[in-house]
Amino acid sequence: MENIKGMINEIIFKNEDNGYTVATLETNDDEITIVGCLPTLSIGETIKVNGKWINHKIYGPQFEVESFMIDTPSSVDGIIAYLSSGMIKGIGPKIAEKIVQKFGVDTIDIIQRSPQLLTQIDGIGIKKAEQIGESFEKERELRNLIINLASFGIGANYCLRIYKRYKSNSLKIVKENPYRLAQDIRGIGFKLADDIAKKIGISPYSKDRIMQGIIYTLNQSLGEGHTFLPRSKLVSEARKILEIEENYIKDEITSLALDHQIQIEKGYSEENIYLLPYYISENGVCRKIIQLSQHEFEKLEIDIDEEIKKIEESEDISLAKNQKDAVTKALEKGVFVLTGGPGTGKTTTINTIIKLFENLNMEILLAAPTGRAAKRMSETTNKEAKTIHRLLEMGYSQDDDEFVFMKSEDDPLEADVVIIDEVSMVDVVLMYSLLKAIKVGTRVILVGDSDQLPSVGAGNVLRDIIDSQIVPVVKLDEIFRQAKESMIVVNAHKINKGESLLLNQKDKDFYFIQRTNNEDIVKEILHLVDKRLPEYYKVNKIKDIQILSPMRKGDLGVINLNNELQKVLNPKDRLKTEEVFQNRIFRVGDKVMQIKNNYNKKWETEDESEKGEGIYNGDIGYVYYINKEEKTIHVIFDESKIVKYEYSELDELDHSFCTTIHKSQGSEFPIVIMPMAWAPPMLLTRNLLYTGVTRAKRLVVLVGDIKYLNYMIKNNKIYDRYSNLKGKLSMFRDEGIIEKSE
Repeated sequence: MENIKGMINEIIFKNEDNGYTVATLETNDDEITIVGCLPTLSIGETIKVNGKWINHKIYGPQFEVESFMIDTPSSVDGIIAYLSSGMIKGIGPKIAEKIVQKFGVDTIDIIQRSPQLLTQIDGIGIKKAEQIGESFEKERELRNLIINLASFGIGANYCLRIYKRYKSNSLKIVKENPYRLAQDIRGIGFKLADDIAKKIGISPYSKDRIMQGIIYTLNQSLGEGHTFLPRSKLVSEARKILEIEENYIKDEITSLALDHQIQIEKGYSEENIYLLPYYISENGVCRKIIQLSQHEFEKLEIDIDEEIKKIEESEDISLAKNQKDAVTKALEKGVFVLTGGPGTGKTTTINTIIKLFENLNMEILLAAPTGRAAKRMSETTNKEAKTIHRLLEMGYSQDDDEFVFMKSEDDPLEADVVIIDEVSMVDVVLMYSLLKAIKVGTRVILVGDSDQLPSVGAGNVLRDIIDSQIVPVVKLDEIFRQAKESMIVVNAHKINKGESLLLNQKDKDFYFIQRTNNEDIVKEILHLVDKRLPEYYKVNKIKDIQILSPMRKGDLGVINLNNELQKVLNPKDRLKTEEVFQNRIFRVGDKVMQIKNNYNKKWETEDESEKGEGIYNGDIGYVYYINKEEKTIHVIFDESKIVKYEYSELDELDHSFCTTIHKSQGSEFPIVIMPMAWAPPMLLTRNLLYTGVTRAKRLVVLVGDIKYLNYMIKNNKIYDRYSNLKGKLSMFRDEGIIEKSE
């Protein structure tokens, strides 16, 4: 092995995912090309590399780096180059020169130990000086972590996530218990954590490994919507992951139960194994539904039929029998479910219910699971609707380590009526948090379309409540005359009935374009979005048209379609700033989506007249400004809310020229385009197609092979979720504790 020391002159190539880098190194004698895993390198840095010479058949002699160590730049030129590289937040080329002119070769020492002295430089106040010092320390710790974890096969981007989660304890935690990564770090699965453990020398039969493997198996099942796994299923799935004998797994299931990390419940044929929070949530939802639904209200001294008639006259509407029945049940019952598809008068019914309660001087709260769904609810009711998280007042726990809901049994919601829309999207944990905060004696109205996809999270709450027959349910199924004019509405109902669709009718709003291979489908979608639809319908090609795909991967998946759409809808332009992150290009003007709830993310309007907190999973925005010096990307949501993201937070954003049908739940778009092609059968289902189609307000265009459309219509297979909410609710009915709801 040979050792060489020099300064990085140029970075020719860098793979952000695995850290593989090609760079030129200026030594005392020559300039050479170095290659290898060299994450976080910056121009101007002095490094010592250890490795060997190789001869590339095209590029000639190169030094292949086995290991490296970074020296603090010691020359004035080296320090300027290093500070100008953008590695230190708050320092660009001009500021770098000013700092080095002032402090010379002592610059790095000043930044590290006495950053307050930087205030001697014009343009640097105390706040910016502190920011520079903090950025330097963070960059130093992160770099040390990346170098140490590179040998374990952990790339730079994963190191960024690890550092963000564990801060200065990152290396210690990884080496002591790498299995925590599988639980805490999105994208790091059990396999990678297990590989690290093997390199460290942890036994495959270690209790930590087996317990974490069991927990990981249960966590994976949550992603498939299960609240529990039957014991035999859990043992079988864990064995595939752990590759050890079953008896070891069974022993640690008992240990985890004794440690209160999991709950073992007697099932119908075998034991059900829950992660503890999901057991508590499922039982809690059951208990609260029973309590709320069994409350007997004082008889109201009103004639309900007469009150409905007055509202019909004042609002110039006419309710069908089913709608009137819904209004009556909402008034009389503690818990009531209203369900129905598009065009069946759900909005009119909800507004009538609200008007009736207002006439009785009752306090009403409206909410929905996502920001976009809440916004839609506000628009259709002309009343304030909040996200469920906002309604429950999300805040910090005492140790500031995690979020909690401030509204609970101890501080319940003050309301006579709580109406929740898009309940099919609500998972069992969120539903329990909501119901906990509702006092017995409050009327709860759950609204949703039971034919849509179930929640992304665990459980099948709306369907289980309906099927349990514990609470009254009204399903609106009559399509009103004006809605019959829309092929979107007509075809949505045909999809639910498994019937052939009405396609390509002149001057209507539902079209199918036949294309038989993926390349042609992509070309047609790009042409529709860029030219044909904007020109004919006079719409904004980025804001008003949404492509929805069943899957993320493949030619017609979200990832590839976003890449192709970006090239057409927001191409590279010298006037548009851009930044590369994890092989994705973020460019000013890009359409993006927040893909996780961030309750404390601050936003403000451009004129700073309004400020607030909270950006939610599914919120769509547009890249507004990129500050390379500050390492931030600014996104504008709802045409006014500007949110600043650190580069380390960009895993919270995804491009959304195209998004999955799952992610579109609770949203509406003027125009929806969907590819119709091969995908795994579990993604080509009737309720997935129905959910996608019902996102459109003005136009649906399906592009692809008609046989896959027909397959989806016929494929009414509902992939069962392990959930026992229906069983627990039904038990009260079957044992005669409460009567079956009519």
